[in-house]
This record gives sequence, C-alpha cells and structure tokens, in this order.
Amino acid sequence: MNFGNWIGLVVFFISLYILWQIKQLLLLLFTAIVLATSLNILVKSFQKWGMRRINAVFLSMLLLIVVTVSSIWIVVPPFIDQFQALAKLVPLGIEKLDSWIDLLSERLDPRIINFLPDTEELNQQLQPLIQQFLGEGLTIFYSSLGILLGLFLLLAITLMLLTNPTAYRKGFERLFPAFYRHRVAEILDLCTEGLEGWLVGILFNMLVIAVLSFVGLLILRIPLALSQAMLAGVLTFIPNLGPTLSVLPPMAIALIEAPWKSVAVLILYVIIQQVESNILTPIVMAQQVSLLPAITLLSQLFFATFFGFLGLFLSLPLTVVGQIWFKEVIVKDILDNWEYSLPKNRSVAERSKIEIEKTDKE
Repeated sequence: MNFGNWIGLVVFFISLYILWQIKQLLLLLFTAIVLATSLNILVKSFQKWGMRRINAVFLSMLLLIVVTVSSIWIVVPPFIDQFQALAKLVPLGIEKLDSWIDLLSERLDPRIINFLPDTEELNQQLQPLIQQFLGEGLTIFYSSLGILLGLFLLLAITLMLLTNPTAYRKGFERLFPAFYRHRVAEILDLCTEGLEGWLVGILFNMLVIAVLSFVGLLILRIPLALSQAMLAGVLTFIPNLGPTLSVLPPMAIALIEAPWKSVAVLILYVIIQQVESNILTPIVMAQQVSLLPAITLLSQLFFATFFGFLGLFLSLPLTVVGQIWFKEVIVKDILDNWEYSLPKNRSVAERSKIEIEKTDKE
C-alpha cells in the first residue's frame, strides 16, 4: 500500500469512530426520516386533492401533533390513577391470599403447607418496592425535560425533511462517487418503497389489534378499555416484545376487579396475538415487505444492545432499510459481478467443467 492508501484507511477508521460517537444523533435522524416517510404518504394524498405541498406539510404535521397529544392525554393520566389504586390494593390482595391459604391449610397435608409462601413476609417485601417504583417512575416521567426537547428536535427535523426532501436527498447522493450516484438514487427509491410498504402493513396491524383489544376488554368489563387498547396497538410497533408488554397493564388493572378477570385478559391477548401472527402478518406484511422471523428477532437484539430502547423501537425499519442496502450493494453490485479468472494452463474441458460446477452451486 502506498502513502495515499494508508491515509485513506486512517480517514475511514476515524470516520467510523466519529459516527459511533454520534450514533444517538444518527438514530434520531433516522427516526425523523421514518416519520417524514410516513407523513409523506399523507402529504401526497393532500396534494392529489389540489393542495400546495407546503400547506399539505403543515396540515400533516398539525394532525400528527393533535393525534399524539390526544393519545397521550387518553392513555397516561388514567393509567397513573389506576396504578396508584393498584399499589394500595396489592396489600389487600395479599391479605386475601393469606386467608385463602389459611382455609387451604385446614384441608391440605401439613407437608404441602411448608411450600406455600409466607404472605406477611411477601407483603413487607412488595409494598416498599411498589411505592418506590411508582414514586420514582412518576418523578422521572414529570421531570424528563430532555425527552420533551428531543421530541421538539425530532419534529423540527421531520418538518425540514418534508418541506424540501429533494435537497437533502441530493446531498446524500453526493457523498458517493459520481459513477455510483445513479445507483444510489435507485436504492433510495427502493428504501422509500420498502418503508412505505412496511408502514402501511404495520399501521393496519396496529389498528386491528387495537380494535380487537377494545372489543375484548369491553366484553370483560375491564376499566380503561380504550386506553389499554390504544396502548396494545402502539406496542404492536415492536414485534415479539411489544405484545408481551401490552398484556401487563390490563392484567394488573383486572386484579382490581377480580382475579379471574386477569386470567381472562391473558387468554384474550393470547388469542389476539395468534390472530395477528398467523393471519394478519402473513397476509399483510408478506405483500409489503419480506422479513424472515429469525432476522427480525436478531435485529431486535442487535439494535437494542447497541442503541437501547430507541434502537429496539426502530429495529424493524432499520432492518428493512439495511436489508435493501445489503441486497442491492453487497449481493447485486459486488457478489453477483465478482468474476474470477481461471488458470490459463487448464484445458478447455477442465475450464468448462469448472464453469458447470460454478453454475450448479449457484
């Protein structure tokens, strides 16, 4: 390697180090791109009705803010009240459990009683933990000014990307060599199509899950049916882990009503997730974007490990975009065009045999 190559290699590794140091900022930028892509679908719909793009952009942003604030207003305050009530009722529930154990102890073998939990000790251990969790959780929730500033920054970047997307796209394309910019433009088009297809599929899944959860919780007469259904729909955005998280709040609140309702809620959500996994996802998502289940799970573990909760939340769109870039650049542009030269001292028959074996392997 000559001096220029060494300089290029050093600059490459320095660039990788800088990108790693600003990975959270890059993740925020990608979040804005995903949000801008989803809103752009709405902007295009408004433009078809004869609206100017700038007006369509501001109307879409206004609808996003209204829907987000309304959803938070519907979901968060009732849940805080219910969980505060739950914290007071858990000790009462443990006392009821103690009375049930006393009744059972009169009928069970004394050797079995030794394996039953000591409810007084359980109550002493759980009550401080519950109070600490609720106290610290509410403190963190109300004092998270950084999250609020991050949301404003996210909305500002999204608005800029929506207002003039061509300028930012052209700037990104100029980061590549001139001979490859046309190909980059094609890959960006594929990424846009992939993200839009994934968004349509996931939004449909979220809507269906929310409706099914709302109807089921209404039938079971569980409090906050609308809030919990909306939460279940939002958590559908996170595959695999989201459905598990969505069942915890309704099960906990169902304990306030009756213990059997908590089991009924668990059965309801298992049925809903089976419908989503075996019917909705194969039919809807397979037509929009093709992701193998193992790849989806591994991508969640990878992005959650390196980027935290936001990486977990964005693991699926990151995987969609990453899969497109890998397929187009690594597979099609490099591996598919990778030719090797056969030794010149080989006979024609040997060269033909090697070519046939190469073709069979492909």
